Amino acid sequence: MIETLHYDVFTTTPGAGNPAGVVLDADHLTELEMQRIARTNGFTETTFVLSSDQADYRMRYFAPEREMNLCGHGTIAALTALEVTERLPMTLQIETKSGILPASRLANGMFRLQQGRPKLQSFNGEINQVLASIGLELKHLDHRWPVVYGSTGNWTLVLPIRRLEDFQQMIPDNACFADILSNHPEASIHPICLDTYEEQATMHGRHFSATGAGSIEDSVTGTASGVMGAYYRKFIQPATAETTIIVEQGHEMGRPGQVGIRISGAGLDHSNWKVEMEGQAVFVGAKKVGEEKDVEAFHLGF
Repeated sequence: MIETLHYDVFTTTPGAGNPAGVVLDADHLTELEMQRIARTNGFTETTFVLSSDQADYRMRYFAPEREMNLCGHGTIAALTALEVTERLPMTLQIETKSGILPASRLANGMFRLQQGRPKLQSFNGEINQVLASIGLELKHLDHRWPVVYGSTGNWTLVLPIRRLEDFQQMIPDNACFADILSNHPEASIHPICLDTYEEQATMHGRHFSATGAGSIEDSVTGTASGVMGAYYRKFIQPATAETTIIVEQGHEMGRPGQVGIRISGAGLDHSNWKVEMEGQAVFVGAKKVGEEKDVEAFHLGF
């Protein structure tokens, strides 16, 4: 039997935050079977936990149509599931396609995950095409800040928007992203704003999935929030010391959640910074699939 555990992440309320699937003890599954399970689940990502000879665990992250290098909310979900079945050490290491990343167990069900080194690159494409691809125009862009590609594991295009109300009218055409994001055709689009719904939040965001990922929008994204932290320290509030922010996301989807981001490392060179993400997850339910050959035809129906 193949069991998928459903967790909602970056929240303590079922039905809020970002849903993720977790499959424990996945060493016996082939890559094709993992992809089929992820497609059947329909979550933006399903995390598969495997053994590792380099770290405490190996994790692979599958969107419905392709494998991802790293998934922040999927990692928090998997760590929460592991904590139920086996008491985790206070610190551990996770092998991912973005490298071996340190993680730690905090109080009250919280976990902290170090992401990959932040990368920021200029966007030299047609900004009007990018804005049109999510239903906006040039008047909606916040010209105080640059449009850049960013990554702490997965590439996304950071798009500063003037007003929070502009987020309500965004309608993504994900199929065209790969053509207009020619430097990183695998990238997602991540609009951000300094206006927020929650008083304690530093920034607001939405996250539109990359072309071919098999999903349209991610409600609360861990890796993209890490990019937002690097972006904030680099461009919005330049700092040479540790910076912490709270990212809110998911309100437009009716699934609000918050991600804590800490950027440490001295100086203004972002390539030397360390990006850490904090969050928690709540268990929602579980479903089982019988034979692996039936996985593609069986819908878990969470």
